[in-house]
Amino acid sequence: MTAEPPAMTVAEAAGILLDAESSGSEIAPLTDRWHDLDIATAYEVQAETLRRRLARGEHVVGVKLGLTSVAKQRTMGIDRPILAWLTDAMVLSAGEQMSAGLIHPRVEPEIVFVLAHRLAGPGVTAAQALSAVGSVCAGFEVIDSRFAGFRFKLPDVVADNASSAQLVLGPISVTPGALDLSLEACLFSVNGEVIDSATGAAVQGHPAQALALAANTLAERRIALQAGWIVLTGGMTDAAPMPPGNSAVAEFTHLGMIALSAR
Repeated sequence: MTAEPPAMTVAEAAGILLDAESSGSEIAPLTDRWHDLDIATAYEVQAETLRRRLARGEHVVGVKLGLTSVAKQRTMGIDRPILAWLTDAMVLSAGEQMSAGLIHPRVEPEIVFVLAHRLAGPGVTAAQALSAVGSVCAGFEVIDSRFAGFRFKLPDVVADNASSAQLVLGPISVTPGALDLSLEACLFSVNGEVIDSATGAAVQGHPAQALALAANTLAERRIALQAGWIVLTGGMTDAAPMPPGNSAVAEFTHLGMIALSAR
């Protein structure tokens, strides 16, 4: 018996996701139609969306990790974070507001690495990963799942480039050896009300562990992290909704304060 073809192709799925992003229109999960969509194929969809971003003139500036907390991984049934791409079109300047037209944006504070050297797995340790870092700063990531009602399965999230939308970097950069990143604390406020706090230990025990995971996971696809790339190591706290008019502030112990507002 001949196997039935998938409900949609990688190219079709990539088009659906990019159209939803550009129009600000939420869609049903891909897995509603593509019942056997698996993680490997979802990464193929993600790669196709990146190819199309590059074709329209965007440039890769780095990668992000998602689902870095053990609790979130258990909820999604995985044992390591997921990865996604960052392009220059996603980067906001300091003081710039979030773009209008996002579907249901949320924001989360992160510790961010900027690489000084190429970093390639497999077998990269946290210490080796940290030695490739040129500078560390605070950051906000804006995530914006394209799926209606935040209803999705893990392959949907991977295909959707891990809900990537926008990011902004903080004003202070330090060398990685200048502070203990596992103890670097963050106080997260929205509209003047403190809603959460965390330290760098919330990210895989140490953000360098997340960076090593990124290098080793990408090595499975024969991809290396490049000098100059930004690496978002994962949300230190849960993400907070950012409807129009909201303002978020993250105050770090040594990495300064970062603010972001929604139009």
